[in-house]
Amino acid sequence: MKILKNKTAAVTGAASGIGRMLAVNLANEGCNLALADINASGLQETAKLVGDRVKVTTHIVDVSRREQVFQYADETAGRHGGVDLIINNAGVGVGDFLETIPLEDFEWLMGINFWGVVYGTMAFLPHLRKRPEGHIVNISSINGIIPNPNNGPYCAAKFAVKGYTETLAQEMHGTSIHVSCVHPGGIKTNIARNSRLNRAMFDLTREKGAKLYEEVVFRTTADDAAKIIISGIRRNKRRILVGADAKALDLLTRFFPVTAVTLSNLFSRWIAQKYANK
Repeated sequence: MKILKNKTAAVTGAASGIGRMLAVNLANEGCNLALADINASGLQETAKLVGDRVKVTTHIVDVSRREQVFQYADETAGRHGGVDLIINNAGVGVGDFLETIPLEDFEWLMGINFWGVVYGTMAFLPHLRKRPEGHIVNISSINGIIPNPNNGPYCAAKFAVKGYTETLAQEMHGTSIHVSCVHPGGIKTNIARNSRLNRAMFDLTREKGAKLYEEVVFRTTADDAAKIIISGIRRNKRRILVGADAKALDLLTRFFPVTAVTLSNLFSRWIAQKYANK
């Protein structure tokens, strides 16, 4: 079982949601923290929640900017005397159809959800290799296993994270670097309310869409999600499923891949129409 006490973890997207609760729960393990986000005020709130139990540094970082991520890695190693764990958690959403989404929005999402993972991995890997044991944790999604309509860019990014991370795990086999790919189901965060919404099925409004996610999709708290992820890290699990919904959909996709995608499409359309008409 991995010991996290007195180790140093870097966490992106730490200003809210899963990232914030990862910080709090890692601090409970005695793990020092280098927290990054583009939201300065949210980042400071997270740091206050952690308190002075462990050493905490905060870093304003746009993970879609390669130079900023590499600077973040160097700063973390310098200010903490090394780094043992990177959790590439930062993520955003866009509601639109693949036919109509502006390429600028698609590129924006991929820059954060996919390239942010790649930059974080490549920036921190040289520092992790200097430690007795290093760990890379990349956050994919249940939407990296099963897609749903009106969410194509997000699904594409999370499938890409899954492929990237699983290949990385193969390449790191036999080294001191552990790799984990995380697939959360519906987690109670503000991602739906903070997402860009251009076009939605049945003209579902932003407010109704957020209500749909909060009442139907989001089942697991961010705190519970963080605890599950940290448990997986401590056990060096390559694949971490978060929430009963993620586990059920993963099994359904494994045994009935075509049926699973069909059901996902039908359910997404039915529930979107229901909430659009409320």
